Amino acid sequence: MTHQDPMGKMFFNVLATFAEFEGDLIRLRTREGMAIARANGKLKGKQPKLSNKQQKELCRMRNTGQYSISDFAELFSVSRPTVYRTLSRNES
Repeated sequence: MTHQDPMGKMFFNVLATFAEFEGDLIRLRTREGMAIARANGKLKGKQPKLSNKQQKELCRMRNTGQYSISDFAELFSVSRPTVYRTLSRNES
């Protein structure tokens, strides 16, 4: 059976408490910074792969019925899921 030093155990617990507190402070500051950036219009998220003009052209071409999804993906240099997302976004 091993003998644990009570002072060492207490010191370890105090260090762990400070580490947890520091992590909470970092998360809080990050959330505050993101809220400020969002309020100033700086935090927009990921931008679409295709411009508005490209999206309209893709939809126009889709309505002709001459091209497949794979054709669009190759033509616009994007993945097939991106083509599907663009079409579904512009359907409504």
